[in-house]
Amino acid sequence: MKSSLEIAQSVKPKPIEAIAKKTGIKKSELELYGPFKAKVSLSVLSRLKKKKDGKLILVTAITPTPHGEGKTTITIGLGQGLAKIKKRAMICLRQPSMGPIFGVKGGATGGGYSQVLPMEEINLHFTGDIHAVTSANNLLASMVDNYIYYHKEKFGSHPKITWKRAEDTNDRSLRNIQICAVGNLCIPREDAFQITAASEVMAVLCLSDSIFDLKERLGNMVVGFDIGQKPIFARDLQTHGAMAAILQKAIMPNLVQSMEGVPAFIHGGPFANIAHGCNSILATKTALKLADYVVTEAGFASDLGAEKFFDIKCRAAKLKPNAAVLVATIKALRRSGGAQDEEKTDPKAVAAGLENLVHHCENIRQFGVPFVVALNHFESDSKEEIETVKRTCREKNYPFAISDAFTKGGEGSIELAKVAAKLCSKKSNYKPLYETNLSIQEKIETIAKKVYGADGAEFTQGALEEIKVIEQNGLDKLPVCISKTQLSLTDDPKIVGAPKGFLIHIREVYPSFGAGFIVALSGDLISMPGLPKTPNTWNIDIDKNGKIKGLF
Repeated sequence: MKSSLEIAQSVKPKPIEAIAKKTGIKKSELELYGPFKAKVSLSVLSRLKKKKDGKLILVTAITPTPHGEGKTTITIGLGQGLAKIKKRAMICLRQPSMGPIFGVKGGATGGGYSQVLPMEEINLHFTGDIHAVTSANNLLASMVDNYIYYHKEKFGSHPKITWKRAEDTNDRSLRNIQICAVGNLCIPREDAFQITAASEVMAVLCLSDSIFDLKERLGNMVVGFDIGQKPIFARDLQTHGAMAAILQKAIMPNLVQSMEGVPAFIHGGPFANIAHGCNSILATKTALKLADYVVTEAGFASDLGAEKFFDIKCRAAKLKPNAAVLVATIKALRRSGGAQDEEKTDPKAVAAGLENLVHHCENIRQFGVPFVVALNHFESDSKEEIETVKRTCREKNYPFAISDAFTKGGEGSIELAKVAAKLCSKKSNYKPLYETNLSIQEKIETIAKKVYGADGAEFTQGALEEIKVIEQNGLDKLPVCISKTQLSLTDDPKIVGAPKGFLIHIREVYPSFGAGFIVALSGDLISMPGLPKTPNTWNIDIDKNGKIKGLF
């Protein structure tokens, strides 16, 4: 079979003006970035504010393998499947970060016959949004050190600075750095880089509902604490206006299309294991005015992306999701069942791994949203393994569908589309998991127990002291965003399945007050990934005809 890149390059996209016209976007509301992608004016949402919203479908997954389980492929395939059954559908995705593109996973625009186009451009620079976020983040970092230099008396000899620099590349050498180590022109201190997807600026971009809201949120970002443990905000440095100016184009949703011409917004790119893992509120809200069905995805499994989608994004945007799709693969079930080689047929491991599937199903159920289990089908799946999954879903009364989105596109997603559309006709009883007026520790404990299946959370002394400072400054009445490994329900990536009798270890807590949540770092997860021994850069090149090859 052809590679995903070869398949993508064999399809000629429609002019983006034609895609926009099909959705009801006016030509005057487009800002073209070449023939196949465009920025969409925020005025579209204002113009259609009285129009009834379409149905919102979330795509999430069971605990994945390190290579992912095809959530994006299923999301795009489902959008195409809905179009096949004559539904007006749109797709909403995050923009891929170049960190994992050059690292392990390669591209992140779907696969096979369920991709968004032009995939090469989307996977690389696209419309420059991630670069804009990086620039805004690092402008603030520069201003922070400038502020420390001119206001030394506010910080003492060891400034408590929480703001990090950012870079959209996996680079482990930047995790811990010493700045101003030589000379007397600035104040020496320990610093660090994080990947841009983990920057609070990215979260602010994705959770803002206007350029004015964006500017206010940027001003509310906490960059550190003074000698009296009082927060220093970006607005204290008079930086938020300049940052908003840098982001004035980035806040506009990006319009592209699937391989079958289904309109797609790709906007914002926070990781779900580090940040909140959802595309922008503006893209989702605009899509809900333009389509009858909007399919979106949240990163990784239900314990990460879905929990944050329900508890952070939907709460902030006052969204009420109508249905959810839980993506499972035989490979991931083999891994959850303890298989030594997840590539080999192993019905016993699949049967054992179903505990993980059930756990994620119950996670979605407790948010009150109807859901369907979607098996992302691969040729290597045996009939016995597939039947094992189907049987459990029947016994548990979970709606079930097999998707061949990768090999057949929309045609291979018709069964799933019919089930998802039917679920949208049912009542959604969506509600967040907890109230924000609980203490920070109570909110973390609630997620640990109800979503991860832990006995509770254990806090380092440093984390407890950080919580105390946050609460003393009145920054605590917000939802919580726990940074945790995606490879386990625990904070240890080596523990598979649906374990019991464990604790989530919280080592650091800080306020993302501009974004509107509290960040809690668990286990050994870090916000600046490293490259693997065999980076994906080894595969990527450009041929004599100027075509990119090896991207995915």
